[in-house]
Amino acid sequence: MTSTANFTSTFEPELVKEIFQFGDIKSFKEGDVIMDYGKYVRMMPIITKGTVKVSRMEENGKELLLYYLSNNESCSMAYSCCMEAKKSEVRAIAEDDVELIAIPHLKLEEWLCKYPSWKNYIFHSFNERFIELLKTIDVIAFENLDERLINYLKKKAEVFGKTVLQLSHNQIAEEMGTSRVVISRLLKRLENDQKILLYRNEIKLLKAF
Repeated sequence: MTSTANFTSTFEPELVKEIFQFGDIKSFKEGDVIMDYGKYVRMMPIITKGTVKVSRMEENGKELLLYYLSNNESCSMAYSCCMEAKKSEVRAIAEDDVELIAIPHLKLEEWLCKYPSWKNYIFHSFNERFIELLKTIDVIAFENLDERLINYLKKKAEVFGKTVLQLSHNQIAEEMGTSRVVISRLLKRLENDQKILLYRNEIKLLKAF
């Protein structure tokens, strides 16, 4: 259960009280869609438990992974949509069991003027997401597919804090914007190089990885 302790090191005590007074605590199961394409966004989420995957659909219909959100992080895309009353251009999905506090859009601008810590939090969030997007662009523009796959698996291991990943070849292909056949071939090459072990919908990263 979310407690005020999650926020005391980030926000003023008065703001923490308002977050719990006006925020709505929501829970999502793995695979639940938290924010979707073409839907108006009425709240900004602050993640208090679990991991959220944020992606964007390309013109060809393929989804591109943008970044992950975890403890005490928020989606700057949601903030922007709230402030400008725009429809979402991204999809946010719970990667595991997720708990968040939904901040109503009416409070977002009010707190900017009222609490310095909130302004710092929002600016920091935009900066972090911007850096993540730059990394995504760099990967697409400058790395070949096998390097992208290695970095993708490393990022997954970092986000979830484990070396055994519950991933299907099809899921990886969708998130990387390529075909399942190509991903299966690259994963098999990594297994032959004794860097990973492949199981059904599961990948184990070895020390050599």
